[in-house]
Amino acid sequence: MKSFRLVLPLFALLLTLTAFAPVDDSEAVVGTWLNGTKKGHIQIYKQGGTYFGKLVWLGQPVDPATGKPRTDEKNADASKRSRPLMNMLLLYNFKYDGGNVWSDGKIYNPEDGKEYNCKMTLKDPNTLDVRGYVGISLLGKTQTWTRIK
Repeated sequence: MKSFRLVLPLFALLLTLTAFAPVDDSEAVVGTWLNGTKKGHIQIYKQGGTYFGKLVWLGQPVDPATGKPRTDEKNADASKRSRPLMNMLLLYNFKYDGGNVWSDGKIYNPEDGKEYNCKMTLKDPNTLDVRGYVGISLLGKTQTWTRIK
């Protein structure tokens, strides 16, 4: 009976402390984001247990040289250079690691036509660090994206 009286207050304290712990929200990254160059909006969404992002807005959607919608002209694969940039999948296969980090994904950069390994870290509800890299995360570049919706 004495041990029960000792355990009960400790259990109550533990329960109280965990009730106010921050919630680990795997879907906190879902929404529309202004990319680091301020040239596009990327809508991040969840499909199954994986996260994806597509380009939903371009600051300059029309190519001034042709008067037509911008295309993926710098893609290394010549057969893909005529596809439109709007609604193009730029982020894919991200998995939530916990601690506001999504990793094991890929990012496509239409500005250089290359694909990179990628990791996303939510700094606060409206700030997302997106790190594209080759091989290991140390060899890469981070852009800070801002939530718009």
